Amino acid sequence: MFSQYWAIMRREIRYMWRDKSMRTILLFVPLLGLFLFAGVYGSQQLDHITTAIVDLDKSSASRQLIDGLENAQHLQVVAYPDTYDRLEELIEKGRVVIPEHYGRDMALHYQARVAVFIDGTNMAYATNAAGAVLAVTRTLGAEAGVKTLIARGITPGQAQEAYRSIEFREEAWFNPTLNYAYFLLLAFALNMWQQCCTLASCMNIIGENGLRSWLQIKASGISTFKLFFAKSLVQIGVFMLIVLPVYLIAFAVLKLPLASGWPALLLLTLVFTLSLHSLGTLMSSISRNAVNASRYGMIVALPSFVISGYTWPLEAMPQWFQPLAWLLPQTWFFQGINYLTFKNPGWEFTGHYLLALGLMTVICYSAAALFTRGVKVPRRLRGD
Repeated sequence: MFSQYWAIMRREIRYMWRDKSMRTILLFVPLLGLFLFAGVYGSQQLDHITTAIVDLDKSSASRQLIDGLENAQHLQVVAYPDTYDRLEELIEKGRVVIPEHYGRDMALHYQARVAVFIDGTNMAYATNAAGAVLAVTRTLGAEAGVKTLIARGITPGQAQEAYRSIEFREEAWFNPTLNYAYFLLLAFALNMWQQCCTLASCMNIIGENGLRSWLQIKASGISTFKLFFAKSLVQIGVFMLIVLPVYLIAFAVLKLPLASGWPALLLLTLVFTLSLHSLGTLMSSISRNAVNASRYGMIVALPSFVISGYTWPLEAMPQWFQPLAWLLPQTWFFQGINYLTFKNPGWEFTGHYLLALGLMTVICYSAAALFTRGVKVPRRLRGD
């Protein structure tokens, strides 16, 4: 019995290796994606955000504000236009306008307003620019408030205590430096990996239905179960083998965080691989030809990363759409990867993800088996 399984597995390995395009996609695309995104996010944070400052006040107070902006960690002041019109000509990522009478209002302890215009076409730049300007203005605002209290007869110590009565301290956990590479690099590489695996698994059944070897297998008496069980073992093993170098480079070379450890990560990856392969097998079983199978696979694989809620929270998506997102194994996998890399939620928490992926695997394989029972050998291959 085992000799038949082994023969089918060797045959599947041979077929997968012979297909040069599929071999190249499976072996090199995930690694290529990892190195590509490592280069893109190599800086880890956004610095030198181009900034222009319009000073309409020309006072010592406005000069102090400009000094603070010039020394801000993420900003790079490159222009000092004199008017709004000139500012519009120099539109860049971040812009600050110091209004007229800014110094007078500060001296008289009035509320001073500073206009900050952020280019919202790039959300990453906009968020970092707004944060950098906010840090400067918050500091200057606190200093101005203390001076106002002192001017009203309150001692310097009491004035400082008044502003310290409620102290908000911001501290990022799990990704303290808010490193873009930690958040996106591995996820993007795994997204390319899952797309390649989906494409390959979509050929699991329809690929056999278009080969003359189908007649040979039927003639040999090998059951359909044995055939696709052995084929699936090979494909799942190949999928796991090609993701291991991605993990090794990500965690050992690029030093990305892995809070939960290797056992939980590999187990989640294996169960996800099973569910992903079962979904591809199901699409393969309902396809009329290999082209349609590939199309079905890409329809699911391409948008699944965005739908998974990794880059945009699921809670922010429409209420009716959220349950649909959880029907895809990619949602469970990428949500789980986020927890396992940054946190260590424990096996009780991880078990829910494993159970959901396991149920998807059983359902998709069972449905594929029902469709496969009705598969008929094409007349052109029967020889009649």
